[in-house]
Amino acid sequence: MSQQIPVERLTYTLFGLLTEAFESVYGIFLDRGTSLFETLADITAEEASRATSGRCATLAAQVNHVRFYLDVMEEYMLATRTEQADWASSWQVGAVTEEEWARLKAELQTSYRRVRATMEGFDSWDDDNRVGGALAVVVHTAHHLGEIRQMLCGIRP
Repeated sequence: MSQQIPVERLTYTLFGLLTEAFESVYGIFLDRGTSLFETLADITAEEASRATSGRCATLAAQVNHVRFYLDVMEEYMLATRTEQADWASSWQVGAVTEEEWARLKAELQTSYRRVRATMEGFDSWDDDNRVGGALAVVVHTAHHLGEIRQMLCGIRP
């Protein structure tokens, strides 16, 4: 019996998880209508500008951080990152205007689509950076999606 997972099984599951986390729910681990892009769709700039406490980041900062993480993980998977990431800078987003909020969401979508295309273009998954980076994107995004959804409970009446 083979101890190896066929690449097609890995990528089918990985891309299903990415789709669910970012785009639309299949029912793998989220409830209908709760993917990241679906969640962000009706959040206003005013809501995105709020934090649930003085120690917490704004929703806008959460979105910027997820976008930054995607960009860093893509470099990690491609083995092109040479310096330490400035994680703190990704959290430095306070109040945003409607235009700034729309730009942050668009930048997140752009990064997601680019990183996903990068992953879909891998000719081999026989690389720890690729497998680890791809799994980290799913897990990290799910974590921040949960934080965003919990923050909404405190922001919305």
